Amino acid sequence: QVQLVESGGGLVQAGGSLRLACAASGLTFSDYDMAWYRQAPGEERTIVAAISYNGKTTYYTDYAASVKGRFTISRDNTKNTVYLRMNSLKPEDTAVYYCNARYSDPPLDLWGQGTQVTVSS
Repeated sequence: QVQLVESGGGLVQAGGSLRLACAASGLTFSDYDMAWYRQAPGEERTIVAAISYNGKTTYYTDYAASVKGRFTISRDNTKNTVYLRMNSLKPEDTAVYYCNARYSDPPLDLWGQGTQVTVSS
């Protein structure tokens, strides 16, 4: 059974830090590109950051409340885990954060259940 399980969310003050983790099971983790998405109340789910299957390529969104320079995505293929280190958190980073695993051929998208991140001002 394929599972993506996020952890590490919580309540933090503005300026604080959190590290999210997503543990994968039931799949060959090193074959999948991984990403973190987030969804705030009343808004669409949007991508935050992504990392290639081998960890050599990363992407960070230019969308509002840009995370560039504040968030870092990484992965450990020996632990089947992808991370999102979030520094200098802002209230607008408040959202449910979802882990995504993507395989290209055949196309396959897998999602975790999400973890809540709340940043207080």
